[in-house]
Amino acid sequence: MRVALWMLLSGALWAQPKPVIGVGGIVHETNTFNPKKTTMADFESGIGGRPGVLRGDDVIKLSRNANNTIAGFISGAEERGLQLYPSLVAGPQTIGLVLDAVFESLLKDMIGGWKRAPKLDGILLFLHGTMVTESHPHADAEVVRRVRQAFGEKIPIVVVHDFHANVSEEIVKMTTALITYKECPHLDAMERGVQGARLMADIVSGKVKPTQAIVKPPMMLNILFHNTYAAPLKAVTDESKKAEQNPKVLVASVPGGYQYADIPAMGPSVVVVTDNDPALAKREAERIAAMLWGLRPQLVFRAPDAAAAVRMAMSNGKHPVALMDAGDNIGGGSAGDATFVLSELIKQKADGWVVAISDPGAVDAAKRAGVSGQFDMAVGGKTDNLHGDSVRIKGRVRGIYDGQFVEPAVRHGGGRYWDMGVSAVIQVEGSTLDSPNYVLLTPKRVIPFSIGQLTSVGIQPERLKILVAKGTVAPRAAYEPVSARIITVDSGGVTGMNPARFTYKHIRPGLFGMK
Repeated sequence: MRVALWMLLSGALWAQPKPVIGVGGIVHETNTFNPKKTTMADFESGIGGRPGVLRGDDVIKLSRNANNTIAGFISGAEERGLQLYPSLVAGPQTIGLVLDAVFESLLKDMIGGWKRAPKLDGILLFLHGTMVTESHPHADAEVVRRVRQAFGEKIPIVVVHDFHANVSEEIVKMTTALITYKECPHLDAMERGVQGARLMADIVSGKVKPTQAIVKPPMMLNILFHNTYAAPLKAVTDESKKAEQNPKVLVASVPGGYQYADIPAMGPSVVVVTDNDPALAKREAERIAAMLWGLRPQLVFRAPDAAAAVRMAMSNGKHPVALMDAGDNIGGGSAGDATFVLSELIKQKADGWVVAISDPGAVDAAKRAGVSGQFDMAVGGKTDNLHGDSVRIKGRVRGIYDGQFVEPAVRHGGGRYWDMGVSAVIQVEGSTLDSPNYVLLTPKRVIPFSIGQLTSVGIQPERLKILVAKGTVAPRAAYEPVSARIITVDSGGVTGMNPARFTYKHIRPGLFGMK
């Protein structure tokens, strides 16, 4: 009888359901200086070939094989015995302010999806940390507020932010725990998702009770210095990792902030999460923030303009040299069709180079000309008046490609599947077989997170002298392995690195780094 009762009780214990954790996110890096507002169509189009809006089971099905944050949630949940209840993941997309109607619709869908669950024990949210809508300067905090309203103050909410998050005290108070990427380029996107899921498992099991603190030094950390794999920022990043070796410190994050969002929370932060030790959280956050503040002498902005950068690349003893076209940083919200660097390459008669330009009309012209056909057209500079004048290109159509490729390695953000749209490569007049000049024309804005953008269209980067990537720090993971040198260019555009190019109205006054 006792054996039978024990077996019955044991079976009941084994049959206990797994904790059910809602998973979702609305991901947007908002460049408030970009005049183009973000529509639902922009969200749905996605970027780099990834679907822009995933709902229900597609969140799990289409994310499992990626190297991104949602894939990390999935992996960590499976490892720790959590049952994920997916609702909606929208993004990423980087343009201007998100329309209020779009924000409200996505938020309603995400919360509504979770409401259909029989019960939620916790919520894992992936929010970029820089979303700004027409009415909400800190829209990520508004997302958390609405989720709290819908599910109560007691439900654990763990949020994972991008490294470029502008974190506020408000969102730290409303979340159970906030984690941000440690690395830029973002090679740890999946790792942070795993960390979030593991922490959630410990919270719902009662193993830990998170307490957290935030410190925001009065500074703007220029994107020029966001490389966490090199000085000066590497020392602070390493210290955040070291802090987590203390078993009482659950998470230590040092997001660099996002200088293209004109909001009060703009700038770097230190967020420390401890196990039921608020004094330790505050002390560690203050200590690491003091380290960051102490880097000021090394954070003086200096970078060559387009003309000087091209001269430097041409005279460099080893090649290829990668020029980071920072003013046309697609990942930061630019047009992808800036011509400042392209114009200088032609003006200075450089040889052995490649530039990608987003120009749907030029792609159509190349398709009409056909492979080996003649091409003569002004390209780029067509989206607005911020990214230079169109530049006339003469040459021949070297090839037409479907634009799809796979990045098997872990690169910035963890993207794997990419789609540039049907694209064309123009071999520009004056090229030679040994030293060709290429313009890659794409209909879509394609963030250069993968060198596959070039190799998939038959361009061998190691044989060229100058590679132009429309980004600042993020493309380094893809371009460092093939480049002898990387030069970050202070080029014009809506993502120019020099803050003097912009008029700020809402940031905290007196921030270091704004001059």
